[in-house]
Amino acid sequence: MSSSDLATRIANRLSKDILTGTIEPGTHIATQQIANRYQVSRTPVRDALVALSEKGFLEHQVNRGYFVPDKIPAGLAQEVAAQNAEETDVYQMFAEDWLKNRLPEIVTEQSLRQRYSLTKSRLNEMMARAAREGWAERKEGYGWRLLPVAKTSEAFDQIYRFRLAIEPVALLEPSFEIDRKALAEHRRIQEWMLEVDVAQTPPEQLLANGAAFHEALIKMSNNPFFANALERVNRMRRLMEYRARVDHERLQVQCSDHLEIIALLEKGEVVEASYFMRRHLSGALRRKSPIARNWSEEIDTEVLT
Repeated sequence: MSSSDLATRIANRLSKDILTGTIEPGTHIATQQIANRYQVSRTPVRDALVALSEKGFLEHQVNRGYFVPDKIPAGLAQEVAAQNAEETDVYQMFAEDWLKNRLPEIVTEQSLRQRYSLTKSRLNEMMARAAREGWAERKEGYGWRLLPVAKTSEAFDQIYRFRLAIEPVALLEPSFEIDRKALAEHRRIQEWMLEVDVAQTPPEQLLANGAAFHEALIKMSNNPFFANALERVNRMRRLMEYRARVDHERLQVQCSDHLEIIALLEKGEVVEASYFMRRHLSGALRRKSPIARNWSEEIDTEVLT
């Protein structure tokens, strides 16, 4: 991948984070901060920041660096939103085909370009996102391998029961240490989600914010095995959850629960937070299991036909 291609991808991801409020107005954008956030080197990040500054997504202040402006030009925001919607449509079609067993485990770039009518650049974007979200990996030398994901109601239920087994317990690890900076950041995100227009916000962004909250808490256990396990199962369930309609009521319940857990941890009430986490995950399993069964029946029907 060329440096310019990587810089473009970084710019696209950063612009999405700015538009969705994940990175709020007034935030100072440092090169190393973005390199760490997206796990890339500094050189393409610098190029991405210059490009976003020229477009108006960032303000460059002499001797101070780059900042998110208070307001993004409406025309620019609409242009990026339209581009994101188009990319999301193709990506979700790709994900749907994998969920419904319409694709083989090993695929070539040429076959994918033909199937989805993509340019090489757009295919690279799609595969980079699939790899980033953990369900595709490049084979050595040639092609891509699509990785296992939760495709059945049984797998979906098993993932949530597994989370019930590890997430509340992780909060009680002897090495658990509250990260107040992380709590403050996730409080801001969850409060923003309570105010957001669900119809105008990409569902993958809302789902990613929820997953990031749980992963941030389990990392506070300072037990990497807990954190790695949760990140893996979150990747496996992500595609099924993309198919759900994220409604306002569901979002309100989820965010309110998350804010309650944050409040308990901020007060140092870790045992209570662990108990509330179990209640939260149990409630999520009850709400989502019927949806997963419907998905599974639909997938089975597609396979049989």
